[in-house]
Amino acid sequence: MRFKGLDLNLLQVLQILLERRSVTRAAEQLHISQPAISAALSRLRQHFDDPLLVQHGKQMIPSPFALRLQPGLKTMLGDLDALISTPARFDPATSAYRFRIMASDFILVVVFGDILAQIEAAAPGVRLVILPPTDQAIPMLEVGEIDLIITPSNYLSDRHPAVAFFEERHVVAGWAENPVMARATTVEDLTREHFISVQMGRTISTSFAIHELSQSGIVIDSALTTTTFAAVPQLLIGSASLAILHESFARKAAHYLPIRYWPLPVEIAPMREMIQYHRARTDDPSIVWLVRQFTAWAADTLAGGARNARVGPVA
Repeated sequence: MRFKGLDLNLLQVLQILLERRSVTRAAEQLHISQPAISAALSRLRQHFDDPLLVQHGKQMIPSPFALRLQPGLKTMLGDLDALISTPARFDPATSAYRFRIMASDFILVVVFGDILAQIEAAAPGVRLVILPPTDQAIPMLEVGEIDLIITPSNYLSDRHPAVAFFEERHVVAGWAENPVMARATTVEDLTREHFISVQMGRTISTSFAIHELSQSGIVIDSALTTTTFAAVPQLLIGSASLAILHESFARKAAHYLPIRYWPLPVEIAPMREMIQYHRARTDDPSIVWLVRQFTAWAADTLAGGARNARVGPVA
């Protein structure tokens, strides 16, 4: 297919060359011969009147013009991929679609632990792949590597639509036999005690709650930092450390482990979990169906007001 004199297939070759910076590796990824890649590069150079990539040792170095093209090229090809991947129909009862969802292990435990049976009953052939959050979430969404992102509202991209999922409060949790947990948590506890905290990605240095507390001037002393929320309740057992956890997660952990939790002694904004998808898939029936599964679960689960009541001590 040509557009304004350019074979659009060449744009995919250019994107791969800019990513791989090697004719050999680009040929391997696209499963075509090296001469074919070289010929495509020659045609691209002629069209743009620019060298695009120049051989330097074993690597090809992009020209300044090619580097300016790269972000728009990646976005455009991602939009096209999302558009042509949209099915005209989606029947959950017969579909074998494989959804790839980026979500924290907090979401995995609290949401998928409840919703999986519902999805299995409605769509027995559908498969779910849950990927941990990374700093590359939005680029992965834009090139079609993931279908949905479930994330707090402050990590959303303004380039793609999102729907509200649910709101979550946070609590202070600790081992049930920790003397500090025998009474309601105080601000002094937050500044005096050691904490187990969670960090996700290379640039997201703290969790939502600890970041919000820092905005109020309360700095948490993290004696141990991990990359997973799911490990925190186990780490609390036998420890003098505390943790800031999502209320629903702390409630679930306290049913199975000797964990106690109290409300935060200071008010912070509730965490607003959102579901984000590619703008080209707004009317994709598979995305519409899956998002409805999540929002219906949230409406049913929260209808009883379980998260509107302040928590007390739970052993």
